[in-house]
Amino acid sequence: MDQPKMEEFLSSCRRAVQNWDQTAAHFHVVVGNEACDTDSMVCSLVYAYFLSKTVRSDTLPVPLLNICQSDLVLRPDNLALLRLVNLSPDMLLFRDQLDLQVLLRAGRLQLTLVDHNVLPSCDHSLEEAVVEVIDHHLLEREPSSTCSVTVETVGSCATLVTERILQEAPDVLDQQAAQLLYAAVVLDCVNMAPSAGKVTPKDSEFAAALESRFPDLPPRGALFQTLNNAKFDVSGLNTEQMLMKDMKSVSGSLNLAVSVLYVTLEDFLQRAGLDAELLDFCLKFGLDLLLMMTISFTERQEPIRELAVYSHNAAWRDEASQYLEQAHDQTLDLCPISSPHLHLRAYRQGNSLVSRKKLLPLVKDFLKEWDENGSLRDVAEEEESAVPPTPMNSLVEGCPLDDGLPRISTADLEDKVSKMADRRWK
Repeated sequence: MDQPKMEEFLSSCRRAVQNWDQTAAHFHVVVGNEACDTDSMVCSLVYAYFLSKTVRSDTLPVPLLNICQSDLVLRPDNLALLRLVNLSPDMLLFRDQLDLQVLLRAGRLQLTLVDHNVLPSCDHSLEEAVVEVIDHHLLEREPSSTCSVTVETVGSCATLVTERILQEAPDVLDQQAAQLLYAAVVLDCVNMAPSAGKVTPKDSEFAAALESRFPDLPPRGALFQTLNNAKFDVSGLNTEQMLMKDMKSVSGSLNLAVSVLYVTLEDFLQRAGLDAELLDFCLKFGLDLLLMMTISFTERQEPIRELAVYSHNAAWRDEASQYLEQAHDQTLDLCPISSPHLHLRAYRQGNSLVSRKKLLPLVKDFLKEWDENGSLRDVAEEEESAVPPTPMNSLVEGCPLDDGLPRISTADLEDKVSKMADRRWK
C-alpha cells in the first residue's frame, strides 16, 4: 500500500534534516509561533507541503513545530487531531531537532512565518532569513522588499493558508490536508459561533469551501467538541505545565509572558502551593511579570474570561494592572475579584471577546510606554541615601568621610536593605 502523500513528505523532511550536515541542501523552514497551538501546527505542516508541490527549487520546504518535542504532550488538542488524520507525532520535526542558527550561518536557511509576523527577541538574529509571512494577528513587521507579507485579522491563520492553496493549486489538497485545515479553522473560530467573537466572513467562506470540496469531512460540531474537549483537558498537568501549555512571551526592559489557562481562575487559584510555584516559574524563565488569562465556556459556547496579573514586585504588578484597567484600544472591562495570593491581582473580564490575540498588543504597548517613560525601579534607585557616595577616584576636593562616618541607626539600615530587596521582589 502506498504511503499517504503527507506522510511521504514528512518522512523525506526527517531524512533530510537528520543528514543535513552530510549534504549541501538548503532548507525553507515553515514555522509557527511559540505557543504551537493547533492553528500554528496545521499551518506549518500544510503550507510546507503546499510549497513542496508548487515551488520548483533545490531548497527543501520543511515544517517545524516551534516547541521542543517533549512539550507536545502539553498540547492534547494537537495530539487528538493527529490521531484523527492518522499522522504519527514521530513524523514531525521540532525546534530542538533542527538548529536554525547553524543553518543561518551556513547560508542555507529561508524562513516563512505562519501564525505570527514578528520573531521573538530570542530569535531576532534569524530575521534576515525571513522571506514570507502569513498571519492573522495585528501587523507588527516593518515593510521589506525581501519579505512577502499576507496579514489579515481573520479568526484562523489556516483560513489564509486555505485561501492561498485553493487560489493557486487546489489539486494539492487531499482529504488529510483538508481535514487538518478544516479542524484548525473550526477550533480557532469556536465552532464558527458568532457569539464567541472569533469567526469572520472569510473564515466561514473557506470552511464552507472545504466542506464542499471534501464532503467526507467529519461533522463540524462533533469535530469541534472532540478537539475542544482535548484542549481543555489539563488533568495530570502540574502548574508549570499548565502555564507552558499555551504561553507567549514579550520583552522590553521587563520580561513578560501571557499564559492561557483552560480552567476557571477560581480553580487555578486554589491549587496547593501556588505562590511558591508561580515564583519558581518566573525565576526559571526570567519573567518579571506573568499574565494569566483563563477561558471557559457557557452551555451556549459563549466564552468566559478572567485575568490575573502576577509579580513579586509590587510596582510592576500595580503598573501593569492599572494600564490594563484603563486600556482604551481594547476595553477589557476588568472587575477586580478577591485573590488569596498577595502577589497576584485577579479580575473578571467583562468583555469576553478580548482574547489573548487582542491582549498582546496592549501588553506590548505597556512595555513600550514603560521603556519610553522610565521604569519605577529607575526612580527607586534614585532614593536619597544616608550612606555617602563612593568617590570615583582619589582626585577629589575633600573626602566624604573627612568628618567621620555618618550616623546610621539600625532602623535606617534595615529600611535601606528592605527597599533594596523590594526593588527586585516586592
